[in-house]
Amino acid sequence: MNILTVNLLFSTAVFGIAVWIYVVPRLDQLGFRGVMVPILLLHAFRHLGLMFLSPGATYPGLPTQFAVPAAYGDLLAAVLALLALAAVTARSRWARLLVWIFNIEGTLDLINAIVLATVWGANPYMGAAYWIPAFWVPALLVTHILTFVVLLRPETRTDVKLSGIQGGR
Repeated sequence: MNILTVNLLFSTAVFGIAVWIYVVPRLDQLGFRGVMVPILLLHAFRHLGLMFLSPGATYPGLPTQFAVPAAYGDLLAAVLALLALAAVTARSRWARLLVWIFNIEGTLDLINAIVLATVWGANPYMGAAYWIPAFWVPALLVTHILTFVVLLRPETRTDVKLSGIQGGR
């Protein structure tokens, strides 16, 4: 049994349950901005994926074939999250496009990291960075799914009302 896989699956289920109970029923009330701001703030911390390149955070022998793409993919996701956050909070007309770009890159990065960690056997070398796939990745995966749900929904009355008050997106 791979304990990391069990941790990843259980944590994903718990985050999914929390989103299902607390966020999904309030999507119309919260609107695009109300949902996206906290998600983008969470993903802005993905610079922490650089820990995979930090001696002491991982054990010697962590495959670079996993560590380098995972670290820099996370850094790019953090930068894209900050750009999207700026657009969403400013109600820019580019907000949805930037959220789409962030969400596609961020999702593909996580899938790629999971695949590379499995293929290259990164699990035993995670060290202190073990919390990233055991706790952090599940939260990121669930919020990426939620972001796709929000992006694919038509604008709500809350979105239209707020964009009219604030001068558009």
